[in-house]
Amino acid sequence: MPNSTIHVIAKTKAPVRDVKGLILTPEMSIAEVPPLDLLLVPGGLGQQALMEDREILSLIRNQAESGRYVLSVCTGALLCGAAGILRGRRVTTHWAAWDLLHYYGAIPTRTRVVVDGNYISTAGVTAGLDGSLKIASILRGDLVAQEIQLDIEYAPDPPFHSGTPETAPPDVIQAFFARYGHVKESREAEARRFAARLGVTE
Repeated sequence: MPNSTIHVIAKTKAPVRDVKGLILTPEMSIAEVPPLDLLLVPGGLGQQALMEDREILSLIRNQAESGRYVLSVCTGALLCGAAGILRGRRVTTHWAAWDLLHYYGAIPTRTRVVVDGNYISTAGVTAGLDGSLKIASILRGDLVAQEIQLDIEYAPDPPFHSGTPETAPPDVIQAFFARYGHVKESREAEARRFAARLGVTE
């Protein structure tokens, strides 16, 4: 956004390699983080490795408790659940993890973007663009958000209609679970553990 400062934050300033090999270079450590207008909590396959990370969870919790904005994309919502900020909130996440939200005390909501107070959650990866435009609108106004949308030429016109389980062909869904079914099972077991820890009745 115009006149905005974006910080890449990690536990240390050492380069971070994601699960696919992309290398990110943090500008500051969590200990150095100033008050933020917005904290982006991404999801993806690396999310599970952080579910017990007290420093990360504390950062998310403190940001939410300060009244400043938290934006989760995809399964970043599960990290927010582990931080204990979802109880009683309307929340969305990637469709394959959506049914796990209730374990964290959330009110699962099937839509691409959900705004509940200072917490904004989005569905899968591409919904992160929708959520980003929403937060730009909240922080800077509709005109700025629309300018950003025009600047990046965000006008989705997908070549296939397999972006949700409701529209995807059965063989595509089957192929998805053949590849990622074990992740779903692992996340569910983890969610059940958190439900017990958070005192959420299943």
